Amino acid sequence: MWKLFALLSAVFAALTSILAKFGMKGVNSNLGTAIRTAVVLVLAWGIVLGTGNLKAIKDLTRQNWIFLVLSGLATGFSWLFYFRAIQLGPVSKVAPIDKFSVVLTIVLSFFILQEQVTLKVVIGGLLISLGTFVLII
Repeated sequence: MWKLFALLSAVFAALTSILAKFGMKGVNSNLGTAIRTAVVLVLAWGIVLGTGNLKAIKDLTRQNWIFLVLSGLATGFSWLFYFRAIQLGPVSKVAPIDKFSVVLTIVLSFFILQEQVTLKVVIGGLLISLGTFVLII
């Protein structure tokens, strides 16, 4: 099931870039990001409320809060930089550079999360790196 969700994530991420490029013509990228973020905020809380998951908020630990807030800050900065980049440059070049985050995530998962380094993952990361380079030159 996780593969389906990952594929849907990729589809909606692609739509995000294309729709934002149209929507941000003549709009300050920070304002555009704030509008998008407000929509995401309403959607996410609507899903939490609609599924009855709000009661679980009391079970969050201090560590949960710290790392979720830090993750939110990282997401916010990522979006601010990404939407400024697609406003200034071609989406077809910005998106591959942004997706280089996959390689960075793989490397960080090895060092920080102590995930297993496999030949398959290393080769995949190298191919993504090569593909990113080819797409941006």
